[in-house]
Amino acid sequence: MGMGPTAMGSKIPNVLMHNWSPPCPSIIKKNYYSSVKREHSGRLASQSLVIETNVTGTAEDQSVARRLILLRHAKSSWEFPSLRDHDRPLSKAGQDDAIKVSQRLQQLGWIPQLILSSDAVRTRQTLEIMQQHVQGFLEAEVHFISSFYSVAAMDGQTAEHLQKAICKYSRDEILTVMCMGHNRGWEEAASMFTGAFIELKTCNAALLETTGKSWEETRNSVTWWKQILGKIWQNNCKSSS
Repeated sequence: MGMGPTAMGSKIPNVLMHNWSPPCPSIIKKNYYSSVKREHSGRLASQSLVIETNVTGTAEDQSVARRLILLRHAKSSWEFPSLRDHDRPLSKAGQDDAIKVSQRLQQLGWIPQLILSSDAVRTRQTLEIMQQHVQGFLEAEVHFISSFYSVAAMDGQTAEHLQKAICKYSRDEILTVMCMGHNRGWEEAASMFTGAFIELKTCNAALLETTGKSWEETRNSVTWWKQILGKIWQNNCKSSS
């Protein structure tokens, strides 16, 4: 569960990205649902509403890009040995890394609309710092889930648990979800979802992407949860331990 002490550097945490390219081009454009034509004066034109789409069928019938961020909490402190593991706060290095990973995710354009997090102190504090430095994280809907802390210590159970939680708390219009938690469960889940070994050091994130009409569909799709195709993307900065 990432409980043991590890060395922490000051370098920017890694973000691992798995891109799965579906057989057909993406059908969703930034202005997919509608766009409004305006005159140069800023007034609405006489024919103001134009629905722009390059597919047939209703929006409900279409698959859209869906993203999942699996983020391990930042480095915690062992300064107070009498504290329960659940209650350990972040170290100074962990606080710095939480700032850096939030800024890195913002640079990549991976800002979640829904955040599901362990209720451990170090995970809460990681999120609080991210919210303080990137507005998008503050605007996301947040749920703290106590089982995210305990399930991460159980062999092979985290992936299914995350799938169920995402389907429970998400809605189909939410396209980016971030799950925050602990090792060893988070590494196991990322590895199971991608079909490749993924190492998540403290404050590292795995970025997963696919398409689906709903989160329930992605849960039942072997294509995403088990066999995401593509190479691991890794930024040029080495990860913290």
